[in-house]
Amino acid sequence: MDINELKGILESVIFAVGDAVSASFLADVTGTSPKEVNEALSLLAAELLESGRGIRLAKMEDKYQLCTKEQNGDYVKRALQGRKNSPLSNAALEVLAIIAYNQPTTKAYVEQIRGVESGQVIANLVSKELIEEKGRLDAPGRPILYATTTEFLRCFKIKSLSELPELPVIGGDNETLFVQEVIPGTEDVAEN
Repeated sequence: MDINELKGILESVIFAVGDAVSASFLADVTGTSPKEVNEALSLLAAELLESGRGIRLAKMEDKYQLCTKEQNGDYVKRALQGRKNSPLSNAALEVLAIIAYNQPTTKAYVEQIRGVESGQVIANLVSKELIEEKGRLDAPGRPILYATTTEFLRCFKIKSLSELPELPVIGGDNETLFVQEVIPGTEDVAEN
């Protein structure tokens, strides 16, 4: 594969993923070697820097992520402030429902139920102050636990979580739409 083609593919993949990704992951995705990936990403980082574009390629240990150029940070913050009051998407409502009915819960649990990557949706809900970090799960990697906030209650005009509607029953075996279970280790959540 031509290095320019690889560079374009890597830029697309990193942009689409949204989170930091390792060179080995990118090598698996593209069917190339980590060395080729690192060479292409070095070229991409230099091009982004030299062209004066609004994004840069950040390297954090062995991972890469597309980020806003530091000088543009204030403008991006202002733009995102307007999003704080924007209506919730269907994806955001799904994630919010999963967290509300299963809190505290992890991003991985939300993704397991939805079947899709939900990191950006969770980040948006945190920025809108509808969910917040509620400690970490005592498990490998110590994933963040999320729960709803008082802002969530205010927005949905309820006084407590006990006012949430019952989950619909599907089938005759009292099988619910979402599995409500306590994640082992969340009974005594250690605060951050």
